[in-house]
Parts: sequence; C-alpha cells; structure tokens
Amino acid sequence: MSKAFPVTTGEFAAKVLQSELPVLVDFWAPWCGPCRQLAPILDEVAAELDGKLVVLKVNVDEEPALAAKYGIISIPTMHLFTLGESVKTIVGGRTKDKLIGEISPLLGA
Repeated sequence: MSKAFPVTTGEFAAKVLQSELPVLVDFWAPWCGPCRQLAPILDEVAAELDGKLVVLKVNVDEEPALAAKYGIISIPTMHLFTLGESVKTIVGGRTKDKLIGEISPLLGA
C-alpha cells in the first residue's frame, strides 16, 4: 500500500498548508513514465521519514488549477512545504538517497 497519499484542491489547505509537519507534494500524472518510476521511491521516503515528513501526491490531470498555482510545467515536480510555504522545488526523479539528502536539511530537528 502506498505511503504517499493523493490530495485534492479541496484538501490542499488542510493537509499541506496547515500541516505541522513538513509536506513533500509530488505533482504527477498516471501517463508519466518518470512519475511512475518515482512512486515507489516516494513510498520508501515516506516510510523512512514517517513522523518527520508527510508525502502527498497531486494528479495534475485531475487538479489543473493547483498545478498552475504552483507553476508546474514539467512532471514529476515536487514541492517541499514547511509551515505553509513552499521552501524547495525539485524537478525530475531522484534516487531515495539523493531525495532524502536534498530535503533532510529542511526538515528541522
């Protein structure tokens, strides 16, 4: 079962912007090969950083206004949100170790 849960426009404020934990949001689409390759890596990151990070997914085909709001022009693109603000944007796939290395310094203590 996936540890990276889908989020809709209606849920975005509560689940992302108001989250006490940092949130990594993956903007993706089911037809995107690199997005499908990234999915199990995001599940591993979610499991490894459980309690420190929430991982959510936004389907850009189903939530185009949300994708536009965050300037998504290429997928996969991930935004790391801390205290309601996007503090890092990562475009393209990563290995688990590289992804964790990029976001860990921004997760706080």
